[in-house]
Amino acid sequence: MLTVPVRLLADIDRATVERLLDLEPYAGAQVAERVEAGGLSRRRQEARVFGYGTRRQLEALCWLGANLIPVRAGPAATAAFADLIASEVRTCSSIVGDADAVMRLWDRLRPEWGDARDVRDCQPLLAADTEPAVAADPQVRLVQASEVDLLFPASVAMYTEEVGVSPVVDGDTGYRDRVRDLVCGGRAYARFIDGRVAFKAELAVITRHTAQVQGVWTAPEYRGQGLATAGMAAVVRDALRRVAPSVSLYVNDFNSTARRVYDRCGFRRVGTFATVLF
Repeated sequence: MLTVPVRLLADIDRATVERLLDLEPYAGAQVAERVEAGGLSRRRQEARVFGYGTRRQLEALCWLGANLIPVRAGPAATAAFADLIASEVRTCSSIVGDADAVMRLWDRLRPEWGDARDVRDCQPLLAADTEPAVAADPQVRLVQASEVDLLFPASVAMYTEEVGVSPVVDGDTGYRDRVRDLVCGGRAYARFIDGRVAFKAELAVITRHTAQVQGVWTAPEYRGQGLATAGMAAVVRDALRRVAPSVSLYVNDFNSTARRVYDRCGFRRVGTFATVLF
């Protein structure tokens, strides 16, 4: 029997949850966007959100859906969340969030869930709230709905290169639908050369605090030519002017090339993420 203050949250808790998420404008962005769009209903979200703390003093959150995401979860909270879900069959494809919380969760869940496919324990979390000093590529623009078929192969290549597996399995259209949604939502950027994507990036998460960039990719034949720096400068400039007061992202610590690009574009470190991939 649980003796720790963990409970399943519902729409009645939404205001309290949003106040807590406001304390983590970057690390909590993935959960904040989903709560803003669909509240805390398990039926609408296809996920459960657990809270640690009393009804008056919510201290931490744990999102459990396609991803497992702890927010503001200290040692006691991560222990409580892990104790709650360790006996369940794993259905999430990753654990992602603040590095300390993610690694504490994984230490407790691994004996029950088995080994992960990959563990990335140090991913600098970066943010920028001023326009880059470097020149932006004027040819980087929002992708049009008629160009989804041009963007899709580049998106698959990026995902496969980054994650290590293809996002397309047995003809599943889910990933194509995701790419289409980003395009139709004015979130996908690209530079096209001779009808092919040379550079791309997406605003995968948008909250009132930040636009979180994911899917940054340069075609192999154009790497080392400055396209990524100028392309990211264009993305950051447009996102700050059109979408949110800051732009954020997280990057693998070993990706020195990408980190140099983000440094040139004015990003500063605001935390550290970790990701456990299954």
